[in-house]
Amino acid sequence: MLSLLLIGKKLPVDVFGMISSILQVVVTPIAAGLLLNRLFPRLSNAIKPFLPALTVIDMGCCIGAPLALNIDSILSPFGLTILFLVITFHLFAFVAGYFFTGFFFSKAPDVKALQRTISYETGMQSSLLALALATKFFQDPLVGVPPAISTVV
Repeated sequence: MLSLLLIGKKLPVDVFGMISSILQVVVTPIAAGLLLNRLFPRLSNAIKPFLPALTVIDMGCCIGAPLALNIDSILSPFGLTILFLVITFHLFAFVAGYFFTGFFFSKAPDVKALQRTISYETGMQSSLLALALATKFFQDPLVGVPPAISTVV
């Protein structure tokens, strides 16, 4: 319905497919990590030192592909507009997360740490998940550009 309001078109969205993808991208790795820690603690401890580097390589591949495919669009005025909008969104989300947390949880112990945590979470969102969903469920390769830029920003 939002697309109908904003662009005058209704976009078909596979809701159950998106839910399935979200579960695969978010819940499955968390569950696998919890099970690995619980059932195989020695193996878990052995691979922990390698996980940060593996994560960086994985994210680099996930982000690099849509950026490389659309480099001309990204370097065009369209890409600069998207960059401006993405930065504006993140700044607004950081500030809103910080101030609303302070407003609603002003009596919480260590409210500043809570504000920073919520601010970071709301500011970063889940750009990689958005990228995965955009590239899987929409045909236009340009759909992956905003979340890819968002992940880099």
